[in-house]
Amino acid sequence: MGLLSLLRKLRPNPEKEARILLLGLDNAGKTTILKQLASEDITTVTPTAGFNIKSVAADGFKLNVWDIGGQWKIRPYWKNYFANTDVLIYVIDCTDRARLAEAGSELFEMLMDNRLKQVPVLIFANKQDMPDAMSASEVAERMSLVQLQGRTWEIKACTAVDGTGLKEGMDWVCKNMKK
Repeated sequence: MGLLSLLRKLRPNPEKEARILLLGLDNAGKTTILKQLASEDITTVTPTAGFNIKSVAADGFKLNVWDIGGQWKIRPYWKNYFANTDVLIYVIDCTDRARLAEAGSELFEMLMDNRLKQVPVLIFANKQDMPDAMSASEVAERMSLVQLQGRTWEIKACTAVDGTGLKEGMDWVCKNMKK
């Protein structure tokens, strides 16, 4: 085997690389999900003031995951990250009933942007370990996700703190990637 063949095998395949945008309101669990996906310690997760980027391997893909802060002051800047997004992951705190409508309106407003028009959407219904958490189907109903017609989307229940449901979500991401 020649050196060039060896180098080709070592170099990541650009067709197997994807840009994932991880969004949601503050305290939804975005950074915890990102750290779980990267197999990092989650004991010291602090609110994201700007953004975090991590590369995660999944199903032969190199996923470059952009975790953008969800505080209301940061949300107007989300649109600066829409270009070249292959999949949008939107995280919902299923215990925060008071802000579910706000989470829904932020999602629907975002999805009106042309740069996200053909982008598949995975919604993680997070914090399923909490006794007062809404189920994924209740979140889907309350947010009227059936209105996402003409778009590839899925909602998956998860618990970021122990990783439950994350693998299933990322499997869906890899199968439904925009290309």
